[in-house]
Amino acid sequence: MCAKRLDLEGKTCVITGATSGIGQIAAERLAAMGARLVLIARDQARGESTLRRLREQAPAAAHRVHYADLMRVAEVKRVAADIAASEQRIDILVNNAGAIFSYRRLTAEGLERTFALNHMAYFVLSHSLREPLLAAAPARVVNTASAAHQSAKLDFDDLQFARAYNGVSAYQRSKLCNILFTRELSRRWAGTGITVNCLHPGFVASRFGKESGGLLPLVLRAAQVFAISPEEGAETIVYLASSQEVADVSGGYFFKCRASAPAPQAEDDNAAKRLWRKSAKLASIE
Repeated sequence: MCAKRLDLEGKTCVITGATSGIGQIAAERLAAMGARLVLIARDQARGESTLRRLREQAPAAAHRVHYADLMRVAEVKRVAADIAASEQRIDILVNNAGAIFSYRRLTAEGLERTFALNHMAYFVLSHSLREPLLAAAPARVVNTASAAHQSAKLDFDDLQFARAYNGVSAYQRSKLCNILFTRELSRRWAGTGITVNCLHPGFVASRFGKESGGLLPLVLRAAQVFAISPEEGAETIVYLASSQEVADVSGGYFFKCRASAPAPQAEDDNAAKRLWRKSAKLASIE
């Protein structure tokens, strides 16, 4: 277990990717600490099931679930607007939803799916919930990244692998984007009372990759013999969302509840700024 956590009674936490795996465990632990959870889910059956478990755990808490396809920028903006309209204050935002895909396919908006879900959803949701986060300051944004970023490089002429797509490489690049986004958002929001940090959860035994297509699900399933439990993987999410130790820390990358140095390319502030500009243009955000 990581360091002692804050009492989250009266706090509101918005979380994506909370219907399975580390996101589900993190949501349950944050709820047990008193937080009211606002879930963003894609699958209604899993969303309702997660909501029932949270309500059984804390019947008095008004937990809620919103539905959206986070691969679509328009859907992220819509669900963020719905949440902002009903939540005047958001104390914690956890960007956790992610996936890996064997084959390159584009969303209806023309974005490669890995880039759209794993990076653009983080970018657009955080930007769109800025006002309720500011209203709750001190507030926290927690982004699930991965040590998979260590082998990645950005190609600004082909960010979305239009040439020579590889599912693993696309995933690795999206995780590098998560860390660069964390650094740049932290820089831009410095002095607002909102901290922004990211983490590597470890290689976790979960549903992750089971809908990837091709051989990837078989490879990932075989590799899970070496994986940690979702309970272990969720620890650093909960730590960054609740520990007093990191109340004033921003822009960091964490593993096992400790600050860790990411790969050198993840500390390139010029690349972080350039990625921000590219992402803002793709999302039509000023």
